Amino acid sequence: MTITIGVHSSNPSLYHLYHLSRLGLAREELAPLGESVVFHPYTDGVRTGELLGRGVIDFGGTGSTPPVTAQAAGHDIVYTAVSAPRPEHGALLVPQDSPARTVADLRGGTVHLAIGSWQTHLIAKALDDAGLSYADDITAVRGGDDSEELLRTGAIAAWVAQGDRLAAARRTGGLRTLIRTGDVITDRSVFFARRDLAENCPEVVEALTRALQRADDWAAAHPRQAAEIAAADLGGSADDWETALRALPWRIEPVTDAFIAEQQEAADIFHRIGFIERPVTVAHALAGAGAGAGADADRAA
Repeated sequence: MTITIGVHSSNPSLYHLYHLSRLGLAREELAPLGESVVFHPYTDGVRTGELLGRGVIDFGGTGSTPPVTAQAAGHDIVYTAVSAPRPEHGALLVPQDSPARTVADLRGGTVHLAIGSWQTHLIAKALDDAGLSYADDITAVRGGDDSEELLRTGAIAAWVAQGDRLAAARRTGGLRTLIRTGDVITDRSVFFARRDLAENCPEVVEALTRALQRADDWAAAHPRQAAEIAAADLGGSADDWETALRALPWRIEPVTDAFIAEQQEAADIFHRIGFIERPVTVAHALAGAGAGAGADADRAA
C-alpha cells in the first residue's frame, strides 16, 4: 500500500518532512509496516480537505481553519495529531502611528489576511470576543506580496503576517503588533487523514506521527540549516526564516478535548458569520465517531 502525504509550505512539520525524506525520514517509520510513502506537493493549504475528499492524498496538515471548512463541505476527515501551541507564529500588525489600540478600533477598515487559513480563525475570534463580526465590521481581503507596502502607506488598516514575512517586517520597524496570535487562539498545526486510513490503519497513522516528530526534532536541532532550505526554496532571507523557525515549538501532541472545544468554538463563529454554510460538529472528525462529516451535511439538508 502506498500512502500519499500532502505537503505545502505553510505547514512547517510537513514541509521539512518532505525536504528531509531523502534522508529516510517517514520511509524508515513506514518500512516495517510494509507501506511506502509518496508526497503530493501543492501550494494552497486551504485545499487540503478537498484533496483528502477526492482521494488525491491520504494525510495532510494545515492550521485550524481548513479542517473545519472541510467538514462543512462534507469531507469525512479524522484528526490525528496537533502541534504544540504556536503563540509567536503570527501577529496582526498596524502602522506604528495607527490610532488602533484594540481590534475593535479596526471597525470599518480593511484587513489583509490569508483567507481560509488559521488567520481567519484569529481575526474572526478576536472580533467576536470584542462583540464585532468578521462579516460585517471589517473588510477582509486576501493578502498578497504587496500587503506590507499597503499597510505602511496607510492603504489598509491591518495585516496578519506570519513566518519570515513577520520577522522581516519587525526587523524593518515602523509597525506595531495589535494582536499576538497566542493572545487569541492556540494556533496549532493540525494533522488529519481520510477516515478509512485513520480507522483501518491506525498503525500507519502512528508511524506518520512519529515521522513528523522526527522531522520536528531535526528542525529544532538545525534551525539554520532548516532556514537555508526554506529561503532557497521559498525566497526571503535565511536570517528571517531562522527567526521565524526558532519561534515554533517543534513538538507533536495528541488531539485533546480542549483542542476539539477550541475547534468547535471556531466552527460556531464561522457558521454564525456565514463563513461556512452548514453547522459543524467537530467531534464527528474523530476516529470511531462513526457519523463523520456527512452527518453534519445530512442534518443541514
